[in-house]
Amino acid sequence: MSVAEERAAVVVVGAGPVGLVAAIELARRGLRPVVLDAKPGIAWSSRAICISRRSQEILDRIGAGPAFAAKALPWSRGRTFHRDRLVFRLELPHAPDDRHAPFINLQQFHTERFLLDTFEAAGGGVRWNERLAGVEQEADGVALTLAGPEGERTLRAEWVVAADGGRSALRELMGLSLRGTSYEGRYLIADVEVEGADWPVERHVWFDPPSNPGSTVILHVQPDGVWRVDIQLRDGEDAEEALRDENASARLRAQLAAMGVRAPWRLLWKAVYRAHCLTLDGYRHGRVLFAGDAAHLVPIFGVRGLNSGIDDAHNLGWKLAMVARGEAPEALLDSYSHERKGAALENIAQAAKSTWFMSPPGPGFRLMRDAALALAAEHPWASALADPRQASAHTYADSPAVVPDGDATAGVPPGAPVPNAPAVLVEPGRGARPGHLHDALPDKGFTLLVFVDPLGPERAADLLAAPALTGLPLEAVLVGSERGLAAVPTAARRVADAGGALAERFAARAFPLCLVRPDEHVAARFRDADAAAVAEAFGAALCRHSTEARTAPPPPPLPDARAGALGREGLERVFEAVGRGAGAARGGADADFLARLALLLAVEVGDPERVLALVAAASPEPAAGG
Repeated sequence: MSVAEERAAVVVVGAGPVGLVAAIELARRGLRPVVLDAKPGIAWSSRAICISRRSQEILDRIGAGPAFAAKALPWSRGRTFHRDRLVFRLELPHAPDDRHAPFINLQQFHTERFLLDTFEAAGGGVRWNERLAGVEQEADGVALTLAGPEGERTLRAEWVVAADGGRSALRELMGLSLRGTSYEGRYLIADVEVEGADWPVERHVWFDPPSNPGSTVILHVQPDGVWRVDIQLRDGEDAEEALRDENASARLRAQLAAMGVRAPWRLLWKAVYRAHCLTLDGYRHGRVLFAGDAAHLVPIFGVRGLNSGIDDAHNLGWKLAMVARGEAPEALLDSYSHERKGAALENIAQAAKSTWFMSPPGPGFRLMRDAALALAAEHPWASALADPRQASAHTYADSPAVVPDGDATAGVPPGAPVPNAPAVLVEPGRGARPGHLHDALPDKGFTLLVFVDPLGPERAADLLAAPALTGLPLEAVLVGSERGLAAVPTAARRVADAGGALAERFAARAFPLCLVRPDEHVAARFRDADAAAVAEAFGAALCRHSTEARTAPPPPPLPDARAGALGREGLERVFEAVGRGAGAARGGADADFLARLALLLAVEVGDPERVLALVAAASPEPAAGG
């Protein structure tokens, strides 16, 4: 057995989508990460297939976007059925001039191939068949023991990114555990190739379908005539039996026949999935940073797993690069853990609500789910409970790397991602061209958005020439009317905002300056042209000086006209409370009637707190010692 030792600034363990995005981010910033994977190559299965608008923006930023746009299937709608009745229509916000659809569908092996191509174009490569056999934290780095085709060797890294998935070897070797809830509900997930496939590219869900009574079925159309079909297994059903080709095919055949599909089809791939809501207590452990499924597991409902992992890698990449180059203190990596664990907890909370419906965690929740579905056809407020709560971008409102300003409702608040709004880009020598706001942001660094008209051209010019800013590694982007932009003598990037739509969207009358991080999240906003304040916020965004701990107020609940007087949040709280209180219910006509009556009366009362008090009064007392 040969024994050798080598060194690297950064090692990325795992060459799935999350590890590859992290590697690309590091390579874009001049580092040459070593990427390891125990597999012999890309795993040719579809797995995670739905990519969010925010993830598409990130893929654009790292140079992989065009390949995804050329192959993937966009969608913005969905339909939910109870048995054979339509009970909910999903309509995600989507305007004709948006660069990206709310979601695209693409098999994961395509995702990995496109990301690997991007990484290789940046000069990187993956070392396949490298199994992690040991890990030891050292004072100035991490010693990894690798077992590969040429024997065992030691690789010493200054920093390690653990992106090796839900069964993370690195996490296990370090003795770390995910904490949270694992649900009993399981799904058979399968890809089928349908000849001459013709089905809308939407999210389709059937609760208790005639083809698979007592189950839930989800369908997404993918490229190349391939459909993803997820079928819930019944309680107590043997997963290995369900995976046998003849049994899986029988279920799929029944579902496709119920959909009226008569074309020939064949089974390409299958697996069994179980829902988890789990996370590490923290994502930084010394010089090891965890990302993606190695850091957290969330249910597939709402498609948060892959998308949250891509966001992890995008958040971590620029921070780790700056720390590795000595441009920021290690505290910046603590902000990665803080921000992305907060995002994971939000994802888990939302996914858990989806799980109440998609895979009820007990008889009481199943009773309430069926009651809501039975009412949804006649009562629009009940359909709000069937909303899948699709993945959305997270706001780092309480981050130590964000400067709050006390106004979370106006414009684009600190911690939120900058919207990739339609914009007219003005380039020296090329004139104006239509594009989107992210096109105007510098490729890798910080940005200072300067809204010229509310600030005033003279003050904008003075600000950009201030000594406090001239030494900072950030670029200014001027946004304003043609007259306002012409009055600022600078070579800064420019965005024409003739109608003032961008200024209004950013609440620029109140906040004419906006500091944007390399991951497109707002670090701070400013009410005045104060160069010293901008410099101070820049230091805070890099965690160069401590800021007071703060707790962000919960975001205001989203309005949902369907939910009635209770509001969506109130309706969900009632659903959960009654579902837990009815935990011993075993169904039957009486129980079904009472569950529907409970929801109807709750909406009629209209006061969530009053309804919850009544539910508590009606709930059985817990058993002694229970």
